[in-house]
Amino acid sequence: MRRTLALLPVLFALAAVPALAGPEDFRAGTVIPGYGKFAPVADPTLTPETEFRIAYDVAAGAEPGKANAALDRVARFLNMAAAAGVPAENVALAVVVHGPATNDLRKVMKDGSPNPSAPLVEALLANGVSIILCGQAGVMHDAAPEDLVEGVTVSLSAMTAHAQLQQQGYTLNPF
Repeated sequence: MRRTLALLPVLFALAAVPALAGPEDFRAGTVIPGYGKFAPVADPTLTPETEFRIAYDVAAGAEPGKANAALDRVARFLNMAAAAGVPAENVALAVVVHGPATNDLRKVMKDGSPNPSAPLVEALLANGVSIILCGQAGVMHDAAPEDLVEGVTVSLSAMTAHAQLQQQGYTLNPF
């Protein structure tokens, strides 16, 4: 009985804690509205003076019939930064694509069907994101430059692209 009474303050404290946010708290952003949903969070460390130079590495291909989830995370970053008041000119993002994700950069899939990732790739490019295909992966997956969404560039390799981005001050985002 004593133990039960001792737990009462803890139980009352837990009852007063509000419920955590759920999927319904995520919203579309203003930069790339169809992609990159996020939950607004106050962050006093982000100011209009904040600058980002971030490289992403994308190797996993999209699930069938869906846009590439890793590319959606890049859209989320753009949407979150804008919502936090970071000016677009202070955000430089680059995506290095290799492996099975190579096919997500095609205008249309090899079989002629629509590429679900193509509209997202186009939106990222239109918002200043540099998308770089590993030339080695392009050869491996039979993706010629003319097969790619307009604006995607090709490098010698993912390794050389990342090395060059690091020399330009980009940090690698692990997400």
